[in-house]
Amino acid sequence: MSEIKSLKSGKSSMPDPNSIVPVILCGGAGTRLWPVSRKSYPKQFSKLIGDKSLFQSAASICSGPEFAAPMVVTGDPFRFLVVEQLAAIETLPTKILVEPELRNTAASVLAAALSLLEWDPDCLMLVMPSDHVIAEPGRFQNAVIAATPTARDGRLVTFGIYPTRPETGYGYLELAKGAKADAETPQPLARFVEKPDLAAAKEMLESGRFLWNAGIFMFKPSALVEAFEEYAPETLRCVREAVQAAASDLSFTRLEAEPWARLENTSIDYAIMEKAKNLSVMPYDGSWSDLGSWEAVYNEVGKDTSGNALSEHATAIDCRDTLLRSEVPGMELVGIGLEDMIAIAMPDAVLVAKKSDSQRVKEVVERLQESGAKQATMFAADHRPWGHFESIALGNRFQVKRIVVHPGAALSLQSHFHRSEHWIVVHGTARVTVDESVQLLSENQSIYIPLGSVHRLENPGKAPMVLIEVQTGSYLGEDDIIRYEDVYARK
Repeated sequence: MSEIKSLKSGKSSMPDPNSIVPVILCGGAGTRLWPVSRKSYPKQFSKLIGDKSLFQSAASICSGPEFAAPMVVTGDPFRFLVVEQLAAIETLPTKILVEPELRNTAASVLAAALSLLEWDPDCLMLVMPSDHVIAEPGRFQNAVIAATPTARDGRLVTFGIYPTRPETGYGYLELAKGAKADAETPQPLARFVEKPDLAAAKEMLESGRFLWNAGIFMFKPSALVEAFEEYAPETLRCVREAVQAAASDLSFTRLEAEPWARLENTSIDYAIMEKAKNLSVMPYDGSWSDLGSWEAVYNEVGKDTSGNALSEHATAIDCRDTLLRSEVPGMELVGIGLEDMIAIAMPDAVLVAKKSDSQRVKEVVERLQESGAKQATMFAADHRPWGHFESIALGNRFQVKRIVVHPGAALSLQSHFHRSEHWIVVHGTARVTVDESVQLLSENQSIYIPLGSVHRLENPGKAPMVLIEVQTGSYLGEDDIIRYEDVYARK
């Protein structure tokens, strides 16, 4: 499997001199699109729009002779997902930086800048969130290229979206006097504006002097470091220590935890952009959305003649302007007589809400966390570097799982203190190690793993391998494991 080979080799794609390096920020744990987006599997890895995940679309949007392969900044729980999804679109990253913990965008962007300084201080870095939708890649590339001379002159360029409505969920950018919101080159920027109330948003829209803040930036690494030296020197000290002491781990670069822990939780806007004097804004009037709510998803997808946005396995009868999504193959979701509603069906949770209340989904997550419901943060499928599994039955002293292993992938060589396991292959071929025995199992064959036995599961085939695992024992938690060997170098 290509991602396993790249992990073992530890190789990355070095950027060409003077190229534009997309820096994709991929550490967020969004909850506004619950139940599809959760802390363990946030929205950027889901295929909400089209046949690519939002992260894959962000990684694909800037390609061509002007652009290098992307650099990704992510968290430890998502590092293998990043590799897997990049491999699926045949992209080898410039570098994958792993943050010890979330510290907001100021630290993430600066770590990327300091890493790029080591390679090419004259390159440009294009900082992009991993969970936005830009439907016209060519048009966006043209805007990026139009902004490059300004960025190469040492200015910090932010991208502003031409507003189409009085949106209260976005920050705004106020253009300087004489600047044009429809210009095709970067314009002088007066100031950043926090998310407004509706009355203020209407005034800003009518004035024609404001753009939405997209959270997309472009600058030379050296220009950003100079800004941190002036406005946030303590952040610069800590991030520089974390980068200088970073350790290689397979194909990842792990930033040092101790100096990272000393950092404030601060955005790049607050730390630098709201204070810097060398700012410009590149207006962009193409299609863009941060997919910050289910209503935003509804606005971006295709609809029938009654304004209904329907996924596969979803049916609308006498409905209008409604979003119905079944995220479960084999589960049919049917709406009757609904108007301006949202219904999202997952294997372990269902959301039903008015479209106008979709911004309140964060309240749902908070309420579920207070009650101790695992659905608040944990995805139904638990993704691992070798594939994923999901629990399909759980009772007193037993659990049944469905396990999917990628082609060429292997679980660690391991044993358990408290449980035994029975494996039944239902698709593909499994290579199974149990103590000193190694054997191949085909569909409809099974094997018993006694408690305490050292065992491993591998997929030697070219298609995903699926098996059913039946666990029995006094304790069935995922932490009941001793790893002896692991191709993914997990502890």
